[in-house]
Amino acid sequence: MSVFVYNDRLGIEVPEFDIPFEQFPLQERLHIIEVWESIRGNIPSKIMDLEREIVIRLYDLGEEDNFEASCQINTDIAELASIINDLLIWYRVSADVTDEKRHL
Repeated sequence: MSVFVYNDRLGIEVPEFDIPFEQFPLQERLHIIEVWESIRGNIPSKIMDLEREIVIRLYDLGEEDNFEASCQINTDIAELASIINDLLIWYRVSADVTDEKRHL
């Protein structure tokens, strides 16, 4: 049973459980946390890459004279910003084996 599923939009694996996290056996929860912390540790560099892409798109926007092309660049920037926001949300997700209120 895989508890992490690759999300194409975010470019990372995210947790997807069939049962509540607390119902996993302790050793499995510890393993899930270990894997998640590894994935989570890569999120800041993914965000920096996306921010660099936004800077490039902003430069392109400043150089673009075609209205329709400008609109597409704005749409692209908004999507990149949305991905960054979602990655930040996932980055804040942490797990605690003993805290029943927290979920991975």
